[in-house]
Amino acid sequence: MYYPDNAWIAWFMQSEDPEMKVPAAEFQRNIGVYQDKALVEPVFVTRNGRPRTVLVSVEEYQRLKRRDREALRVEELSEGDLAAIAAAKVDARHARLDDELELEG
Repeated sequence: MYYPDNAWIAWFMQSEDPEMKVPAAEFQRNIGVYQDKALVEPVFVTRNGRPRTVLVSVEEYQRLKRRDREALRVEELSEGDLAAIAAAKVDARHARLDDELELEG
């Protein structure tokens, strides 16, 4: 969907779309607007109508990076987490790995 510059910015600032998408050319022309918007929600920058990159706040980026390294003690797992682990099944394509464990044991 094409919007003239001012109309696009007005629509964008009022949009309640949970996935904010902006064409790359528009992003380049008005980067400050999208940097401000990214402080409160991710901004998906599109190319040919498909999301290609995402602009997020530094705080959100740091939160995501911390989560990458998060490790929980077994005692910290919820009952739901434990049930999900107990119910987990290995895809049949990886059954050969069970054989390797038996050889090592």
